[in-house]
Amino acid sequence: MQMIEELSIRTQEISNLSNNYLEKIQKLDESLADYFSRKIVVDKNLTRKLVSFQANKGRSNYRWYKYKEAFSADLVEYLCTKYQVDNGRILDPFAGTGTALFACSELGYDAEGIELLPIGQQIIKSNILARGSNVEDILNSLRYWSTKKIWNKDGAVKDFTILRITEGAYPKETAYKIKRYLAELEAEESDSKKVLLFALLCVLESISFTRKDGQYLRWDYRSGRRKGQNTFDKGKILSFDEAITNKINEIIQDISSGNANNDLFLHAKNKKRGDVTISQGSCLNILPTIRGRSFTGVITSPPYCNRYDYTRTYALEHAMLGVGESEIASLRQAMLSCTVENKKKELLSLNVKWQKAIDVCDNFLLLQEILNYLDYKREQKELNNNGIARMVRGYFYEMACVIQECYRVLKENSFMFMVNDNVRYAGASVSVDLILSKIAEDIGFAVEKILVLPQGKGNSSQQMGKHGRDRLRKCVYVWKKER
Repeated sequence: MQMIEELSIRTQEISNLSNNYLEKIQKLDESLADYFSRKIVVDKNLTRKLVSFQANKGRSNYRWYKYKEAFSADLVEYLCTKYQVDNGRILDPFAGTGTALFACSELGYDAEGIELLPIGQQIIKSNILARGSNVEDILNSLRYWSTKKIWNKDGAVKDFTILRITEGAYPKETAYKIKRYLAELEAEESDSKKVLLFALLCVLESISFTRKDGQYLRWDYRSGRRKGQNTFDKGKILSFDEAITNKINEIIQDISSGNANNDLFLHAKNKKRGDVTISQGSCLNILPTIRGRSFTGVITSPPYCNRYDYTRTYALEHAMLGVGESEIASLRQAMLSCTVENKKKELLSLNVKWQKAIDVCDNFLLLQEILNYLDYKREQKELNNNGIARMVRGYFYEMACVIQECYRVLKENSFMFMVNDNVRYAGASVSVDLILSKIAEDIGFAVEKILVLPQGKGNSSQQMGKHGRDRLRKCVYVWKKER
């Protein structure tokens, strides 16, 4: 009986301590929200469609590859116009598939991106080619492949990489046709080969047993994996011929009409299309090598602090690009900390000048209270994954370093725009928008606006089940380097 009473008392003490943490976090969060109250503005022009891939679905070139983590070209145009971004160079340190780069190029800006993941790099390079001087040769090759369907003829095959998490991803006939397609690509000219490979990457999900689903690949019951347990039905799985032919024809159509329309638009605006360049690797490594005050704007959306592992989400594409298990593991660790498997990065060993960013985080009371709370919950074994505490800490410290670098490379009176989501862990709402904006301010930015979507998003079903429903703000941050 005494042991039960002692356990009950201990449980109550733990509960009280957790509640004390949450109350402190809430009060500090409310204080910071009050501090930024005049900057937080609901922008009715912003919709979830505008700040996601959805608005790209109907736009030439942007619709080719379904990159759900992207924002839209419409958003880039809206921000550049609303804030009258000066002519010059635009930077996206988390370039993804290049939406910001190409939208800015079409507005007449030169655009430079940094991207770590091979899938993003490949898509950006292919889009550069599709807008380049060799476009007629590329179109001729695409038309030939669409008409002749040479992968259906007898011939050699070329194997592709299979990762542990992609084994058995395609129906047998589809896997064979992919191998035939890859073999025929070997005879193509370099530029056409890259665009045709890109077309293949665009259809992999639709011809596979998988669907991208947040933190992982979800498997259709027809795959045969987890027999007797898997009831997920992704719907129609396209045949290889249907998917690849439709995609090649879509690219042909968009290149043929899009280039002409874009040239007319730019001519009417007395502008020329800006150059697009891409640097391959982590922005934590590349940003410090860029000359200071060399950009007139930054437009980006970093990985969210939401546990998504993009090396797994885009495993089919990375395998098709020949990325092996060890390289996947290296990419996962090189990513900005956003998944529970990220290990701590020694930031000062990357750049000693980041001491300022680290000091800002060390002295940020709200951030430290959140981190202490997550550490406490980890010690009590009350986090559903022990890596959450480390991930959240790494996320904000690394983002502080990125923000410091973006401030350094911007010219005076230039804007930085960022799309991001708030999150919630162990019942604590983490106001990513307020925290990053305060970090930006302490580094030197003026916080012009925190533009809030009229409709927020819900926290995860797991969080709702345990801690109740909480509408989380989705925002676009507008920061200005004044001097």
